[in-house]
Amino acid sequence: MTIAQELDSQKGISQDVIFPPSDLYSDEPPLESELHLRQIILLLTCLEWLWRDRNDFYAAGNLTIYYSPRQRKSEHFRGPDFFVVLGTERKTRKSWVVWEEDGKYPNVILEILSDSTANTDKGLKKEIYQDTFRTLDYFWFDPYTQEFAGFHLVDGEYQPLQASEQGYLWSQQLGLYLGAYQGLLRFFTQDGQLVPTPEETAEEAQQKAERLAAKLRELNIDPDTI
Repeated sequence: MTIAQELDSQKGISQDVIFPPSDLYSDEPPLESELHLRQIILLLTCLEWLWRDRNDFYAAGNLTIYYSPRQRKSEHFRGPDFFVVLGTERKTRKSWVVWEEDGKYPNVILEILSDSTANTDKGLKKEIYQDTFRTLDYFWFDPYTQEFAGFHLVDGEYQPLQASEQGYLWSQQLGLYLGAYQGLLRFFTQDGQLVPTPEETAEEAQQKAERLAAKLRELNIDPDTI
């Protein structure tokens, strides 16, 4: 299911479903560039398509996380470029409010670097994700320079992840690799297969059908009669 389809499906949710009360909306500023937007959409689309039969996670991009211990929206909030929370209900949210979500913080966070945010992403945000969020997997990626790094929380401190032979970094939380592909960050399975978008899946199926039809014609079999 694409993001647009997911949103459309949410419109048809039964009126009996009650969402947690919240007047909090995402306070995140506009994205740095079109490339940043494309990167976020690509990650969301691929993960939601791969996990289309799962309802136990929440993935979002450029959305505010409110985490004030005093439950105030005026303090202690951050907006990762992309994050995933596991073991939660999959539904549309205006923002992620920790005190309304059983105290859950993201299991995985990715920041997309830019000239104006790189220092914060590598410094202050990294400290917050390590010491306060206790987010187990943290990554950053620059779509322009291709700088890519990842960390896993070990005994309360982030330890750098070692890249595979292909240059991919493993996310224990997602059970997937992340790596650059055609200039943008993509997900890969444990055996190194690219996690496709719905469009790529359809295209691959079409190509397989065309190859099969060609093979049948070689055998003097009309595929249209099968």
